Amino acid sequence: MLSTKNVSLLIGLLFIPGLAFADQLNQANTVWVLTSTALVLFMTIPGLSLFYAGLVRSKNVLSVLMQCFAITCLVSILWLAGVYSFIFTDGGDLQNLIGSASKAFLPDISADSLTGDIPETVYFMFQMTFAIITPALIVGAFAERMKFSAMLWFSALWLIIVYAPVCHWIWGGGWLADLGAMDFAGGIVIHVNAGVAALVSALVLGNRKGFPSTAMPPHNMTMVVTGAGMLWVGWFGFNAGSALTADGHAGMTMLVTHIGAASGALTWMFIEWKRFGKPSVLGIVTGMVAGLGTITPASGFVGPLGALVIGVTAGMVCFYATQYVKRTLKIDDSLDVFPVHGVGGVTGSLLTGVFASANLGGIGLAEDVTIVHQISIQALAIVVTIIWSAVFSYLILKGLDKLIGLRVTADEEVQGLDTILHEETGYLDL
Repeated sequence: MLSTKNVSLLIGLLFIPGLAFADQLNQANTVWVLTSTALVLFMTIPGLSLFYAGLVRSKNVLSVLMQCFAITCLVSILWLAGVYSFIFTDGGDLQNLIGSASKAFLPDISADSLTGDIPETVYFMFQMTFAIITPALIVGAFAERMKFSAMLWFSALWLIIVYAPVCHWIWGGGWLADLGAMDFAGGIVIHVNAGVAALVSALVLGNRKGFPSTAMPPHNMTMVVTGAGMLWVGWFGFNAGSALTADGHAGMTMLVTHIGAASGALTWMFIEWKRFGKPSVLGIVTGMVAGLGTITPASGFVGPLGALVIGVTAGMVCFYATQYVKRTLKIDDSLDVFPVHGVGGVTGSLLTGVFASANLGGIGLAEDVTIVHQISIQALAIVVTIIWSAVFSYLILKGLDKLIGLRVTADEEVQGLDTILHEETGYLDL
């Protein structure tokens, strides 16, 4: 069994530059991480872009595509300018909280620079794709009503103030990593973090005009399913790529990721079928995303049985969370970011503490660490992330609202963001 120190070390070996392996290039690992990097970027553009764009009304389709594309470009530059450095470098006396600016703009990097046994350029790019998709997920909460300028400012500030510290605490050798928090590929860092920010965004901006009395169905389900399929494929890079090795560990991670997605999709479909009389395409693809988000924190720590239980749980919990947020609370989280990603991330992160146990097919918990103890560590990491994300997301949004305004006018919202903000339309009138 692993000691508590070794569990933290295992997480460090996977994510902290310079610790993972001997300083000798491994071509097989390099090829796999290069491939995974492309797969994760594929999740955002075009995967998430098409998924979200199909879910909104036709008058806002280009606005969502534009937001995802612009976030990709913006985060890439900010990542180079210092966000990567503040996450993945030694912060000295502040190491538990944040890294340093020593690698801002990568002053000393070359083609021969290594992070473990892969080029640092590849590691930089791989982690950058995670940073890109996280604020892009939040887009679904304020779709169809936020100003493009406000979206850019929010995404930039949120990446720096919210994402970077949380990522450092867990993946950069910060204090949560020292405690033994387990988050293999982003259940807490990405899904809980973005999900909470999405809920806060929906509350601060308020509901879309007409919600909930006016029906606002997806305008193009073909686009939604196409994007969902790309997300499923790209997620293999997201999770299995996080092993940073081309070996059996990556293979097991890929297997449990697939099982989590399939079981989440089927569970959501059958619940919806029983409750509403017919299974919907929207339901099965949403269940798939819920399954993927929920298995993400556990993917490198659990076996196939754990993945099956986590996927089924995701389908159930996220389905009822979506119904509760939309129908009972009447909060217009437009594309269900919080109930799918936020609730899924919390669920998967807690269940990681259960199914990582060797007795349940996982890699094993630390020596003398019980399931209850590990769950308590997971819960602490979740609560801290929720508080940090909620408080600073709220402050960023309220500050921007005072300075530049967050929301388009009611008349502009009726006309649609494509025409108002971009002077373009997604479809020609035939």
